[in-house]
Amino acid sequence: MLNGGSTKKYPALPQLSSPTRMSRPVLNVLLLSRLPIYNQLHLEEALLRATKDNWLIVNDGAFDPAIVVGISGRPPQLIDCELSLRHGIQAIRRFTGGGTVVVDHDTLFSTLIMQGSALPDVDCFPQPIMAWTERIYRPAFAAAGCPDFALRENDYIIGDGRKVGGNAQAITGRRWLHHTSFLWDFDPQRMALLRQPAKAPQYRQGRTHLDFVARLRDVLPMHGGRQRLLDAIVGSAIDMVDFEVQERTLAEASAALQQPQLLLGTKLLDLRQFTTRSD
Repeated sequence: MLNGGSTKKYPALPQLSSPTRMSRPVLNVLLLSRLPIYNQLHLEEALLRATKDNWLIVNDGAFDPAIVVGISGRPPQLIDCELSLRHGIQAIRRFTGGGTVVVDHDTLFSTLIMQGSALPDVDCFPQPIMAWTERIYRPAFAAAGCPDFALRENDYIIGDGRKVGGNAQAITGRRWLHHTSFLWDFDPQRMALLRQPAKAPQYRQGRTHLDFVARLRDVLPMHGGRQRLLDAIVGSAIDMVDFEVQERTLAEASAALQQPQLLLGTKLLDLRQFTTRSD
């Protein structure tokens, strides 16, 4: 069982009355608040590798600040390791690709884990998956009050070309995961812990992190905008798929963690090994 975080309730979710009579695929919906990002990534890896179920996971903020690096990322090239150590920021290597992100209680996480056979019209390759997920998030953002949301290269942006969401994917056979971190707000000092990446999307045009990203709190209505967006994401995902829907608890989802031999990619990083500092 995972520690930290809590399951959120979403009263409008349709409930299954008789699981034994299902004829359509099932979308399991897990709504969380403040689950530590390490625990979330560990759980997502388990659900991807140890089950064949379809999942939508929404986590309203991480419990503690953390820096998350993609599976092939080299921390010294991506993070100011010494400064991060002084700030006491936890560093994590996730099991997916994607860029380096700083997350905290103002980061909104949305993850789709799907069995390819449940979506036969979506090829199990990065770009078709990205195009399909945009069709979920674009109407969700419009419903929340941001009509100019779009996909640009591998990022989610708003109309002025600033990034509001970063994506990471894992594809294994006919099964895939698409994880998104949306920036409701961010701490500029923590954002400064990230180095300018050597490889960046063309539309970034050399901009610093602070010039490249936007706070959703400045885009969406301040009063109720955060919850409205989370609700809209869930509603749009349900509308997008012709699935039965079942709300799940964290305890139910955590059953996937019983096969630890499959969990190889999500790891804590010791940034001290990447510095010249001696204790």
